[in-house]
Amino acid sequence: MVASLIVAWSADREFARDLSVIAGCLGLISSISVAADISWSNIARMGVVLSAVVIGPWLITRYGFKDRTIVFPLRRGQRWSRLEWAWLLFVIVVAWLVLPQYFMRTGVYLNWPPVTQWDEIVRLFFGVNAVGIWDELFFICTVFALLRKHFTFWTANVFTTVIFVSFLWELGYRSIGPVLTIPFALVQAYIFTRTKSLPYTVTVHLLFDALVFLTIVHAHHPEALPIFIGV
Repeated sequence: MVASLIVAWSADREFARDLSVIAGCLGLISSISVAADISWSNIARMGVVLSAVVIGPWLITRYGFKDRTIVFPLRRGQRWSRLEWAWLLFVIVVAWLVLPQYFMRTGVYLNWPPVTQWDEIVRLFFGVNAVGIWDELFFICTVFALLRKHFTFWTANVFTTVIFVSFLWELGYRSIGPVLTIPFALVQAYIFTRTKSLPYTVTVHLLFDALVFLTIVHAHHPEALPIFIGV
């Protein structure tokens, strides 16, 4: 990473400063464990760091660089199309069919704590969804947006996906996880670019994460949520 920054600063200062922002964020994230730990202390620690790597780049680029690349578009006043609604339904069905097979047959659900108390279930639900929202704010609105300034859509998308999937791997999506997370990350950037709607992009992610949450709870306690088939 250091060598890449040195080369970038010698070749293109605007690209180098954007790359430095991304590198700084990744360095800060790497200073903590992102493993699935729902203790209050870890929630607080991750909350501070993950918030910093979203707010920090926005402040630096907006007021330091006078650059409005990082935006969080809401697309107010424009209804979601039938295709967009259909995609939400498609995501639910695919997640319901695929996620239990992945989590339970590979055993990766064990990377998440076996929640038994209601407060633990609430913390798991909060954690899964909070990280899902953050994924879009950081990987798509920040990393992808900064890389998109300097590369074609698909080149920026692939670079972002590598970072995104690496994070998810550390979070717990091991084994054949990248088979699922790579296409998911690629599609999310495409959806964000096409719809220009952060709320819609986040909704897609949270629907997926809702099934992740239900799958993890079911995997640890099959009798509690008998809503999946084939597992």
